[in-house]
Amino acid sequence: RHPLIYGLSSTTSEAQKVAVYLAEILGGSIDSTASVCHGPGTVAKQLAGIPTCTLGEVKNRADLVVFWGCNPLAAHLRHFARYSVLAKGMERPQGRKNRQLVVVDVRETATARGADVFLQVQPNGDFEVLTALRSALKGNKLTEKSYGGIARDQIEAVAGLFASASYGVLFFGMGLTMTRGNHHNVAQALKLAVELNSKTRFAMIPMRGHGNVAGCESVLGWQTGYPFAVNFSRGYPRYNPGEYSATDLLRRQEVDAALIVASDPVATLPAKAAGYLSQIPTIVIDPDYSLTAQAAQVYLPSAPAGIGAAGTFYRMDLVPLPMKQILQDLWPSDEQLLSTLLEGVKQCSGSRADKSMTP
Repeated sequence: RHPLIYGLSSTTSEAQKVAVYLAEILGGSIDSTASVCHGPGTVAKQLAGIPTCTLGEVKNRADLVVFWGCNPLAAHLRHFARYSVLAKGMERPQGRKNRQLVVVDVRETATARGADVFLQVQPNGDFEVLTALRSALKGNKLTEKSYGGIARDQIEAVAGLFASASYGVLFFGMGLTMTRGNHHNVAQALKLAVELNSKTRFAMIPMRGHGNVAGCESVLGWQTGYPFAVNFSRGYPRYNPGEYSATDLLRRQEVDAALIVASDPVATLPAKAAGYLSQIPTIVIDPDYSLTAQAAQVYLPSAPAGIGAAGTFYRMDLVPLPMKQILQDLWPSDEQLLSTLLEGVKQCSGSRADKSMTP
């Protein structure tokens, strides 16, 4: 009566499109892993907008790179060399020598150790630091000795550094989206970037994790109008993070079946939500025999996208990239498996499938 389709962040956009169609015909809910990572950042973008750019512009133009709440040297291993700090571009031919690096985090990470400026913010103090930066940027006098664990003179110095850059880019991670304040933190950072654009050129890019989580938001956006946490139970798409997010649906036991695609929620979701998957009929489509696959009633192995199956992936800057099949795999692709399921559901659903909005 109310199935959940979840995951989809490590599969192709073509497979994601079929999954949306399947959720619509079933009258269920569909959600991606964005709801437990960068979903708050997406909500903030809806509220405040986002001045952004491509990674190519970062490589070619940026003289100031900021990493806030992320550690690319551990999580995005080629980011420094290909796109940001070390990359040699048209206007930054010397790479690192042409750039300043600012890192904001709650601990000294590998990325922070190589920074020109490191701000060690107190846990959950990001909103306060961002608010102080905005105030300093507007020329207001800061009265407190510190904000979010950062000294007043440091705040003022960094605000001046941001304003004096010819092209600045702020990359933000889960250290900003999933701490206290959630989307309010990101919205404050976005407002800071917007205000900086009255003085210089400044952009923001989320440091997305899974290979095609940005693509999943794009596919859901063009198919339903909403980026994640979408429900079709009334025959049309409804959007409400916190109500139709996978974690909340599972925690409240509001779904009675689940289809997990290219994700491992048993390893990543809270225990109460993940445990419910073993109590309902759960199907897993994944190249790996994950913890979720082990707990599922049905496991369908698939070819890994970009290796055993071709398709489209979206980069973190929303540039679509064609992924080639480089090896012949024993198993079908996620798109083929989902299409087969879709045809079976269509036969069972009859006229309801003909009235769906998805072509």
